[in-house]
Amino acid sequence: MKIGVVSDTHGLFRSQVAEALAGVEHIVHLGDVGKPAVLDKLAKIAPVTAIRGNVDRTGRCAELPETEVVLFEGRYLYLLHDLSTLHLDPAAAKFAAVLFGHSHVPNYYRRKGVLYFNPGSCGPRRFELQVTVGLLDVSGDDLKPRILYLRCD
Repeated sequence: MKIGVVSDTHGLFRSQVAEALAGVEHIVHLGDVGKPAVLDKLAKIAPVTAIRGNVDRTGRCAELPETEVVLFEGRYLYLLHDLSTLHLDPAAAKFAAVLFGHSHVPNYYRRKGVLYFNPGSCGPRRFELQVTVGLLDVSGDDLKPRILYLRCD
């Protein structure tokens, strides 16, 4: 199963994001959505699970949950916006991965058998960081994260 992983759109939906996510079976948005229209556009690509971030303070985005647990191919994934707010042990909770955003810096690593995956930001550029989205392939006992660097002017 291929999952699109996005974060920190801050109200901006780029056409390059739609192109990068073509063919995914589900999309997770890890907060700082900014405008509900972003979720509506993502939902035209695939079903969406979204959480709120620190900028999602009004309207429909403010009603999103702070965290979420999703199950794909028998693997539980924990979604939150800011990793510094993680107040549980993902390995003890049997999560296969923790997906998060907030920093706008894309990266992934494993700790105690748990994948930690930040897709970066596909919203307005921040500092000199590139515009990125993530893909997560979930199959059997393996999670394969990828970061896609988008060409945006």
